[in-house]
Amino acid sequence: MTVKILLLKSGEDVVADVKEMVSPDDKVIGYFLTKPCVIKLIPKTIETEEGETKETSISMYPWMPLAKEKDIPLPTDWVVTMVSPIEKVETMYKEDVLNGQTTDQVDNPDQSTEINIPD
Repeated sequence: MTVKILLLKSGEDVVADVKEMVSPDDKVIGYFLTKPCVIKLIPKTIETEEGETKETSISMYPWMPLAKEKDIPLPTDWVVTMVSPIEKVETMYKEDVLNGQTTDQVDNPDQSTEINIPD
């Protein structure tokens, strides 16, 4: 399993289990994304006794939630860059998404998963 974050031409950040799509001459022509989710950063300001604290929350929701396929093909020319996620994001994706708690709920595509990341 290779969990990666992809920045797409559309500007979306997508996290997924990524597998290469290879042509007969061993050239990578695209990727298969297993249960892809869009990642959104949500800035938050929390008031404490000492003052304000800024945190960033991450929300994940299914990318192409109405697709029947679990592995969605994506051509290489749609990927701007691909990186490894921080540990919290990878753990969140593996536990909440790959274990079926988020992307299997096709009848409620607005459902998301969140974690907080202190600044």
